[in-house]
This record gives sequence, C-alpha cells and structure tokens, in this order.
Amino acid sequence: MKRRSRAYKNKEKKIEADRLYTPHEAVSLVRELANAGFDETFDLAIRLGVDPRRADQMVRGTVMLPKGTGKEVKVAVFAQGEKAAEAEKAGADFVGGEDLVEKVQGGWTEFDMAIATPDMMSMVGRLGKILGPRGLMPNPKSGTVTFDIEKAVRDSKGGRLEYRVDKQANIHLVLGKTSFSEADILENYQAVLEEIIRARPAAAKGRYLMSITFSSTVGPGITVDPSVTRDLLPEKVTAES
Repeated sequence: MKRRSRAYKNKEKKIEADRLYTPHEAVSLVRELANAGFDETFDLAIRLGVDPRRADQMVRGTVMLPKGTGKEVKVAVFAQGEKAAEAEKAGADFVGGEDLVEKVQGGWTEFDMAIATPDMMSMVGRLGKILGPRGLMPNPKSGTVTFDIEKAVRDSKGGRLEYRVDKQANIHLVLGKTSFSEADILENYQAVLEEIIRARPAAAKGRYLMSITFSSTVGPGITVDPSVTRDLLPEKVTAES
C-alpha cells in the first residue's frame, strides 16, 4: 500500500469524500491545495462507459486547449527541402530527414510531439517500436502527418493535445498549470468535454461520462460532477481569479 505524507493527508481532510463537486468548486479547491513549492500541473482523468477492447468503442483524437497547457512543447518535424524550411520558420525545435530518423533510431527521443510530411513516412515508419509506446508516432488522424507543417507546428506549440482511452477506459489529460486562473482552467476543461462528448462512439450505450477527477501533480483527487457539462464559467469567475 502506498504511504502518504502528512501534508498529503492534511489536504485529503479538506475534501468531502462522497461529494460530487461542481467544476468551479473543484478547480478552486485544486488550486487552494497546490502548495508544493512549484507550479504543479492541473490534471484531468475521465472514466468512460466504453469497452476499449472493441474497435468500434475506441475513443481517440486531438483537442486544442484555448488557453494552452502552460508547458513548453518541444516539436520534432521529419521533413525535407521547402517543408523543412517551413518547419524551422514555424518554430519547430528539431527538423530533419533521414538524419533525424537515424538519430531517433539511436535512442534519442527528447521531444514531446512528432510531425512528419506524408512523403517521409516510409522512413519514419521504421520508428514505430520507439515512438509508438511513447505516444509520439505521427498519425494522419491526429493531424501530425501533413503537408501543412506550419499549422501543425503552431497547433502543437499552442495547446493541441492527443488523447486516447486506455485499457481501463480512462483518458488522462492536462488542463494547464495550477497558476492558471480559474477561468482559464474551466475554459480548457470545457473544450476537452466538448471534444470527448463529440467523439462518443455510436456503439457506446448507456452512461458515457462515468466519473471525472481533477488533481494537481502531488495533490489528492477531487471528484467532479460529470452531469455538469455546460455553462462552466460562473459570472463571478473572471480571468483575474
């Protein structure tokens, strides 16, 4: 059994175990309890009413966080010629063709997002065993295999996240940093909810949003009412809160 620190247990005492908090209440409480001495990540976990073992109930895609993630995203682009120059101009951190493929084959993966032009995929495909398990493999469905390199790099830098339901039917995403205002966190949360609901598989029957939890990097989880999916920004929550 995992041992919890006294500080963690003191934080847990401030949470009503059987209560479903409104998104506004939960955001406020997570920020209040985030006192680890660094800017903690604001985490979101959603359990869905799907069976991930069935292909027709897989939930995956991308979502743009309107207020960003608060994290500097390092982007690697596999491209050549004009598209390589376009990637560099757009702000990609690492750009290359076969040389970059060989570097990754050697074990280097110091980036958070990988983008490739379609003509590079014959080479990038060799990296499946390295990039796949890390969730870094470029994929046309997620917009990371494209000739529109400028947009792909800009979106990746600006707050685009890939999501995919795991074997336990959970989706884990970040909503920013605990230093974000309540309004910014709630706006990001609204964007995620709308995307997850939009991606509901037709084969999924019954209740879809089973449970939702907010937490910070080293803080306890706070259970959020999954039935509250609209009008998440109370008038009293402003960008300064």
